[in-house]
Amino acid sequence: MRILYLDLDCCRTDHLSINGYHRQTDPNLRRIAAEGISFRHCYCANSPCVPSRASLFSGRFGTKNGVVAHHGIGEEFRNIWPHGRPRTAPPMFMEHLRRQGMKTVTWSSFHERHQAWWFCAGWEEIHTFTRKCGQERADELTARFLPWFRQHGAEDNWFIHVHFWDIHSHYRAPEEWGRKFADEPPPDWPDHETIDRHQEMYGPRTARDLYTGYRDENKRPISYMPDGIQTVEDFKLLIDGYDGSLAYADHHVGMILDVLEELGLWDDTAIIVSGDHGDSFGEHGQYMDHGIANEPVHNIPMIVKWPGVTKQGHSDAMIYGMDLCPTVCELLGLPIPEGWDGRSFAPALRREFTGWPWQVWTHGIFTLSRAVRTPEWLLIDMLHPGLYPYDEPYYLHDMKKDPHQTKNLADERPEVLHELLGLLAQWREGQLAATGEPDRLEQMVEVGPFLYYDPKRMLARLEATGRSRQAEELRRRLHRYHPGRF
Repeated sequence: MRILYLDLDCCRTDHLSINGYHRQTDPNLRRIAAEGISFRHCYCANSPCVPSRASLFSGRFGTKNGVVAHHGIGEEFRNIWPHGRPRTAPPMFMEHLRRQGMKTVTWSSFHERHQAWWFCAGWEEIHTFTRKCGQERADELTARFLPWFRQHGAEDNWFIHVHFWDIHSHYRAPEEWGRKFADEPPPDWPDHETIDRHQEMYGPRTARDLYTGYRDENKRPISYMPDGIQTVEDFKLLIDGYDGSLAYADHHVGMILDVLEELGLWDDTAIIVSGDHGDSFGEHGQYMDHGIANEPVHNIPMIVKWPGVTKQGHSDAMIYGMDLCPTVCELLGLPIPEGWDGRSFAPALRREFTGWPWQVWTHGIFTLSRAVRTPEWLLIDMLHPGLYPYDEPYYLHDMKKDPHQTKNLADERPEVLHELLGLLAQWREGQLAATGEPDRLEQMVEVGPFLYYDPKRMLARLEATGRSRQAEELRRRLHRYHPGRF
C-alpha cells in the first residue's frame, strides 16, 4: 500500500472551499476530496506546532508524551529510549509502520526548526532540502521532491510525508499569489465594530501589535500585507495574503498529484491531508497566529482518500488528529499498539462512526490554556493569560449561536460551566493517573508563556505607543502570576 500524507502547516479548515468557504483556495485538494471524506470537526489534541505533531506522531495526549509547549519542561518528550533500555511507552507512529515493513519518508525541516529530535524516530529517510528551517516555500519543496518522487514513487509499501510551510505567517507566497483574491470579498467577520473594539486589545499578534517580535514591529514584512488591523480593508489585505498562500501551497500539491497520475499510481494510493493547527483571525482578539486553545487554532483539516473504501463526502464526526495512527493501522490490517490514546475513525470512512462525544485540548504558547469541546459548547480554562487582557478564569462559548466566540457565557450559564469543568476534571484525573506525574501545562504557569515575546518588551511597547493605562493594567496582571518579577 502507498500512503501520501500532505501536511499543511497552519491551515484553517474553514478556509477550504470543500468545507464551504466562498473562495476557491483549494482546487487540487478538491481533486482528493472528490474521492474521499473531509472531516469538518477534526481537532489537534495539543497546540501549537510542537505539541500538535508530538500528539500526532506518538498517538498520545501531551499530558502523556510530555510535550505541551515550545519551551522549558513543556517541550521535553517523555520516553526516549537509549539503546538496550526497556521500552516504557508505545511506539511512535512511524516506528510502528516501519517495523511492519513500510518504507517511511519525510520531506520536512520540522525537527530542525523546533529542535524536536523525537520527530526523527521511525523515518527511514529524512529530507531537509534547504537550511531555512521552515521558511522554505512550496516551489523550493517541489523542485527537490518531484524528481525524487518520479524516481521512487512506483515502489510499493511506503508512507511519504510532505510538509508545506507557506500558510504559516508571515506569508511568503509570490506577490501575484498574495493578491490572487484581491477582487473577492473577505469573510464577513470581523466587521468594523469588532475591529474598532480590538484597538483596545493588546498582546502578540493583536490588531495594533500585529508584528510583535519582528525586526520592525510597526511595519509589514511583506509588501502585500497590512501594517496593522485598523479597518476592514486592513483585514482584507491580511486574509488575502493568507488565502493566497493557501492557494499557492495547493497549486504545488497539484504538481504532486499530477506526478501520481503520470506514474499510474492515483487509483491505488491513499492520500491524507491534514495539518498541525490553524490561526485566529479576530477570534479572542488575535490575528495571524495561534495563541489560545480556541476553535480556529485547534480545528484542523482531515481529508482521507482511501482506495476501495472512500467516496466523496463529508463527516461531522468529532475526531482528533492523533486518531490517524490507529485509523491507518486498521485500514492496513496492522495491529494497533496498546497505549495509544487515539481511536480509529476508519468506520467513519464508511459512514458508521459518530466520533468522540467531547474532547479536551491544551495550548502552550502566548497563553497557557486548555479547552473542553462538545458539539454545542467550547469552554476555555485560562491557566495563564500571557500578555493579553484575559481576566476571566473561564470563557464559555455557544458554538451554535456564536461560532466566532465573541461572548463569554460563563456567568450566564453556570450549569453548563460546571458540567464542562466536570468533564475536564475527569479527563485530567485519568491522564495523571496514567503517568503518575504532574501536569506539565500546570507546571508551566510558574514560568509563563513568554518564549516568543518578553513582558518587558510588551510593557515598553505599550508605553512607547501611548498606552500607559494598558501597561499599568498588564503590570498588575503579571504581578498576580509572578509577584515582583516584572
